[in-house]
Amino acid sequence: MLSIYQHRQSDRAFCDGVSRRNFLKIGGLAMGGMGLNDLLRAEAAQGRGRSHKATIMIFLPGGPPHQDMFDMKPDAPSEIRGEFKPIRTNVPGIQICELMPRLARIMDKCTLIRSLSDCDSGHDAFQCLTGRSAKRQPPGGWPSMGAIVSKLQGSAHAAMPPFIGLAPKMGHMPWARTGEPGYLGVAHAPYQPHRGGGTEDMALRGISLERLHDRKALLSSFDTLRRDLDASGLMGGVDVFNEQALNVLTSPKLLHALDVSREDPKVVERYGMGENRNRDDGGPRLTSHFLMARRLVEAGARVVTLAFSRWDYHSNNFGQLREDLPLLDAGLTALITDLHERGLDQDVSVVVWGEFGRTPTINAKAGRDHWPRVSCALLAGGGMRHGQVIGATDKHAGEATDRPVAFGEVFATLYRQMGIDVTKATLTDLTGRPQYLVEGHQPMPELI
Repeated sequence: MLSIYQHRQSDRAFCDGVSRRNFLKIGGLAMGGMGLNDLLRAEAAQGRGRSHKATIMIFLPGGPPHQDMFDMKPDAPSEIRGEFKPIRTNVPGIQICELMPRLARIMDKCTLIRSLSDCDSGHDAFQCLTGRSAKRQPPGGWPSMGAIVSKLQGSAHAAMPPFIGLAPKMGHMPWARTGEPGYLGVAHAPYQPHRGGGTEDMALRGISLERLHDRKALLSSFDTLRRDLDASGLMGGVDVFNEQALNVLTSPKLLHALDVSREDPKVVERYGMGENRNRDDGGPRLTSHFLMARRLVEAGARVVTLAFSRWDYHSNNFGQLREDLPLLDAGLTALITDLHERGLDQDVSVVVWGEFGRTPTINAKAGRDHWPRVSCALLAGGGMRHGQVIGATDKHAGEATDRPVAFGEVFATLYRQMGIDVTKATLTDLTGRPQYLVEGHQPMPELI
């Protein structure tokens, strides 16, 4: 079993009591079950893309208040506009919340979507991870973007899983979801480093490489017997996949990418690592994950998902934002700047969003409630055209009035930047039916 890190968190649910069972076991060199060698076998069956494109998806669980972040309405009545003031960014005409001054200085490297308008109404990361509604799914369920990229492109490096989910396990909380494989099966589920015991599990403590190779040889002998008995020939080449699985286990590449202590202290400081802490209600405030995500894509991961804090502000909306927004501002700005400084901005896309927006009117508890009619998103990198705002809402930020955007459009754009043609690529579901990656949507012309 390969597993590293563990964060014990509160099991507090969102306001609607939603909980989701989410677990994954990664097999090492084991017979039976679906292990790492199965993932690698699927990878080889699909072939690998030559270029290493990647996506970092930052999920803001609970529903971030769009009108207090990226779509402020300073001329609205006080019960609508809230307590914060907008500030200018380095792009003329674009304003964002005063609590995000660092992001304001690099807005030319970002795109704001203010009219995301097909949100579901429940607390669930599903739509942000798949681009689809959770309603009317095929048998096995819709796969997440990471699972699809794993299936179509496989690993960019033999020692690096293509799909990694950084959200820590916190009971059965929706924010702990990192991306389900759906009908593609567990071979394309995310590798989840924060769902285990400790880094020593990957360090081969108590076992030498020679002993590990001896175990591999024993398993190989069983596989030889199974192959001799297999008239179909499906066992042929199993040694190759076991060798690749062994490469992942014995290579320090993944372990080093996850170890942010190896990073330049000046870079670590820029991410706001000294401010890392968890919310009392269980939401992960870990700006270290922003840095870890950059290190992982740089090392070869194709899709990395993470969750940041807990945005279900039915009360004390502005007090909680005063704590959360500066941390998000630091981590997100450092990530985007880092990608540009390392020459990764053309290859690595970043998307930031939550499951829905919040009500225009502030409630009696100084909070905002669920509002699926409109939400927001931020995009960066990926070789896309930035320094712009897409879409607009009415004077109260309650309805999209210009260029309504669907989740599927954003996904179509991200797939395109990953080198996947959504007009041609299909995947076969459990009934044998080919499924397009997105349904009825094309990449957004404003971005490409």
